[in-house]
Amino acid sequence: MLTLKRLQSLYLVLIFKNGIFSEDALFFNTCVFYMTNNYFFFKKLCSSVFFLVILSTYGQTEKSSDSTELFSISFENTNIKDVLTKIEESTSFKFFYVDSWFNNRLVSGNYSKVRVSKILEDIFKETELNFYLLTNEKIILTRNNIIYDQLPNGFFNVNNRTNEIENTVSNAQPITPVFYNSKRISGSVKLETVHIGKADKENNRPSYLLQGYVRKKNGEPIPDLSILVKAKGIGTVTDANGYYKLDLPTGQNTLLARAMGIQDVEREVVIYNDGSIDFELTESIELLDEVVVEADAARNVEQAITGTTQIDTEESKNIPLVLGERDILQIATTLPGITTAGEGASGFNVRGGKTDQNLILLDNAVVYNPSHFFGIFQALNPFTTKGVNIYKGNIPAEYGGRLSSVFDIVTKDSNTDKFSGEASIGPVTSNLALEIPLVKEKSSLMLGARGAYSDWILRSLDEESLNNSTASFYDGIIKYNSKLNENNDIRATGYYSRDAFSITSDSIYNYSNRGFSLRWDRKFNEKNTGSLIIANSQYKFNIDFDGEANNDFGLGYKIDETELKLKLKYLLDERHNLTYGLSGKYYGVNPGNISPEGSESVIQPLTIPKESALESALFIADEFKIDDRILLDVGLRYSFYAALGKSIQRIYENGVPRSESTQIDTKEYGNNEVIKTYGGPEFRASVRYFLKPDLSIKASFNNGYQFIHTLSNNTTVSPIDTWKLSDTNIKPQQGNQYSLGLYQNLKDNEFEISLEGYYKTAKNVLDFKTGAKLLLNETIETEVLQGDGKAYGVEFLARKNRGRLNGWLSYTYSRSLQKFDSEFSEERINNGEFFPSNYDKPHDLSLIANYKFTRRYSASANFVYQTGRPVTYPIGTFRFNNADFVAYSNRNEFRIPDYFRLDLGINIEGNHKIKKFAHSFWTISVYNVLGRNNPYSVFFVTENGEVKALQSSIFAVPIPSITYNFKF
Repeated sequence: MLTLKRLQSLYLVLIFKNGIFSEDALFFNTCVFYMTNNYFFFKKLCSSVFFLVILSTYGQTEKSSDSTELFSISFENTNIKDVLTKIEESTSFKFFYVDSWFNNRLVSGNYSKVRVSKILEDIFKETELNFYLLTNEKIILTRNNIIYDQLPNGFFNVNNRTNEIENTVSNAQPITPVFYNSKRISGSVKLETVHIGKADKENNRPSYLLQGYVRKKNGEPIPDLSILVKAKGIGTVTDANGYYKLDLPTGQNTLLARAMGIQDVEREVVIYNDGSIDFELTESIELLDEVVVEADAARNVEQAITGTTQIDTEESKNIPLVLGERDILQIATTLPGITTAGEGASGFNVRGGKTDQNLILLDNAVVYNPSHFFGIFQALNPFTTKGVNIYKGNIPAEYGGRLSSVFDIVTKDSNTDKFSGEASIGPVTSNLALEIPLVKEKSSLMLGARGAYSDWILRSLDEESLNNSTASFYDGIIKYNSKLNENNDIRATGYYSRDAFSITSDSIYNYSNRGFSLRWDRKFNEKNTGSLIIANSQYKFNIDFDGEANNDFGLGYKIDETELKLKLKYLLDERHNLTYGLSGKYYGVNPGNISPEGSESVIQPLTIPKESALESALFIADEFKIDDRILLDVGLRYSFYAALGKSIQRIYENGVPRSESTQIDTKEYGNNEVIKTYGGPEFRASVRYFLKPDLSIKASFNNGYQFIHTLSNNTTVSPIDTWKLSDTNIKPQQGNQYSLGLYQNLKDNEFEISLEGYYKTAKNVLDFKTGAKLLLNETIETEVLQGDGKAYGVEFLARKNRGRLNGWLSYTYSRSLQKFDSEFSEERINNGEFFPSNYDKPHDLSLIANYKFTRRYSASANFVYQTGRPVTYPIGTFRFNNADFVAYSNRNEFRIPDYFRLDLGINIEGNHKIKKFAHSFWTISVYNVLGRNNPYSVFFVTENGEVKALQSSIFAVPIPSITYNFKF
């Protein structure tokens, strides 16, 4: 016969053996201590089936209740165990517990004539311990759990209980596990059990929120890592910073952390309150039977924001590019909606926007010119770059100041565990990156250097005019990352790049980027985190001219900015995730200066007055989960801009074109005096709706302000383009964008398909008058026009993420149009009608493919087709006053020939032995295999009274290259 004492003994065995209880055990505990006059009720949940056992006994019934005995006690900074001993010595109570539960926690208290339950409630308040009092003066302690002496309502209603469990699972984040066809050298590792919170009768929720960060041993965050809840079919994936959040059913759960190249880890979690757990995982070597290109492919379906792209540096490893150089920015141009004006062109045109409408960040510092050699190479070391997040649809509220896109480039965190590095040697460039631990598993330093030795190519060409030409570049980066403690991380990055070239014997051009950023990340508690960021950026160029006449000069330009930003995150609950903060940025622009070189130079010195401005913003955003199908991402940013003195602003007559003759006055402003202010709200809103678990539809809207403009009369970005701040005569650009798209993943995320359309409008877009002088012009407002723009398009992407054959096919149909209208003909272009912009390319097709023959050998192909960009042609000549003149078409009425190119490459990896000094691979590629003479530009000359069209090209022949890479 099963007696009460037998049940109690079994219960105590469970306590002292495990110290924790699953949901099943909770039901068992409840029934053991549920007592009535003649019955004991025992109920156990096992594999979703309830078993009911009714036990009968005729013995004396015992009821649990608090003792009526009152007593006094005081203690100060005393171990909880010692307090319990003191209670036992002063009363007849006996406690049952496990010593390790107390962890030397100290408590203080002073009580007079109170019940023992009051004392225990106070000393256990900040612990994971609960207690249960029996009338035989025994007190049983439990860890996390509660012992119920009264069954909750509906306890025997199987349907209600089942629905509660199902609802808990349905509210969690769904995930489709990705299975890699690989052989793991080491199995999963089991970590110690973690207890979070304790059961509370007043707060009996079916699930709680767990969050935290996942990092490698060296402190580097692990993105796209799957965290699965075993046997419950739920899970989540870490973001780019290694952060995760997950709704866990109340009670005991088993978490499995899994990612490519990371050793599997299992951890038992007993949860009774919201909390956090950070993982520190170890890398493992995997022998792959197939190529895996996997970067959380489900994100494109699940997230609410439209028009986002993530590129990992490793993705560029096997793609053939010019001269064998890895280039994530060139990879970006093979994706929908991102293009350039032509081969070798600097800057990006994103969804029909100008090149100055892109905010390019390197660890939060702005990079004004992210390219070397006029766009042939990126100005980023591929071995120190982790990846880039590109926002071209709904831009998050924390970013501002540009209309078209954000390129958020992130560098790697250095290895804090051991010394390592990576290097490459190619025909034109060499790269080196070193990771140096300073304090093991705490802090480290990363050094990166890269340089070109291309002068030999120019000298070897059969062109006499280039024999004395030079062209070179270099860039360097240093990064320090330190984990101060569990709640504080610091990262500091310094960057510098420089180009110098001389195509003619009398001129030397050079330009440089400089950047610095310091970021302090702090975790305040389980719900609040924050980042404090300070960044400084500088871009400048110089021209040194040394001619045969007495006109030698030096010309320079510089823009400098400093930003302070505070970004905070608050996890309100499982439905609301808030991001908010503020930022302030100071601009300083030296628009240009020229000075004579040498005592005999006739050049007159000139310095354009410095420009200054302050741009600040407040922002808040909420990722709001309405239900399992609908997710909102809404944000508001309020931008404020003030042009500052010292300055002299010119005032022009209203209603007539600006010129020296229509200037009527000037107004002088003192140092840091406010000249003109602009600003307003910027709305960011997007919504995702699940049509099926792997199919979603999204829509978004955002608007923005841009207070800085480029001054250029070139089709593409030039090193001597200058930046102009908004003032009384030049207004900030404003833009709106609407997006709508469908996104689907197939076969466990192996295939990804998306179709997205957009429509954009802009006003106050800057362009130039015919024959405008933009450099060293004090009255630049008289040479430029401001008009309207619009762009629209449809983007298609089909991507295969896994298998021997992987890659993507992207196609974009788009139009980019501008309009400059005025009542005055000199300020009107194409009769005030919309016309194609310089970068309008209706059709853009890219195919990237990689085939893995074996673990060591693979082949890659890259095919690109684009419509030729617009151009203005001469359409005839006429004679006037005995002089010949050329008549031109409307601006951008014609197009240069279409562009297409095929690149091929072979990749050979070294053997996969674990114990070797370095792992290496060779890349052999041919750029422009077909030798297509793609036109870069078309220009016209007059010979013997006849106008002739000439074409210039960058790479008109196949360009072979071979690069050796090794990693240690």
